[in-house]
Amino acid sequence: MSKTKKIILSALLLATTIVLSRFLSINTAFFSIGFSFVPIVLAGIWLGPKYSAIISGLADLIGALLFPFGTFFIGYTISAIAKGLIYGLILYKGEEEYTDKWLIVRLIIACTLVVVLVQFLMNSLWIFITTDKAFLPILTARITTEAIMIPVQIVTMFVLIKILKPITKKYLFE
Repeated sequence: MSKTKKIILSALLLATTIVLSRFLSINTAFFSIGFSFVPIVLAGIWLGPKYSAIISGLADLIGALLFPFGTFFIGYTISAIAKGLIYGLILYKGEEEYTDKWLIVRLIIACTLVVVLVQFLMNSLWIFITTDKAFLPILTARITTEAIMIPVQIVTMFVLIKILKPITKKYLFE
């Protein structure tokens, strides 16, 4: 993929991430439900860890500056960068074809790591720091939501990638 295509695709995925996370998701003090993971996973698959980490981090920064939910805290940006990095490291395969088996195994690993390490542990720590609430109740309140998100993310991404495969072959990797 040419550098121009990568920059254009990065901008589109960045804008999509901001819209999905700030306008089309449910956000509370303790959890967030939405599909803002989709463009980050796609960036990880198509562009690699460097781009997906930058897109995820910039989406958090720009979203926090333009459309804040509360006070800005750098921990959430660190979590966003870690999320993009994990997706990119595990899912990026360059322009090689990937099989369904390869994709599903990698999606299970990546989504599970992101949900457990970033969404559940890191973000719970940031909530603890910013709200000064007890850490264990925060974890127990978030465990069900985060456990539900793992299969939702895996199925959503598998179906979406299968649908987008012919399009990406034609327009991205020609």
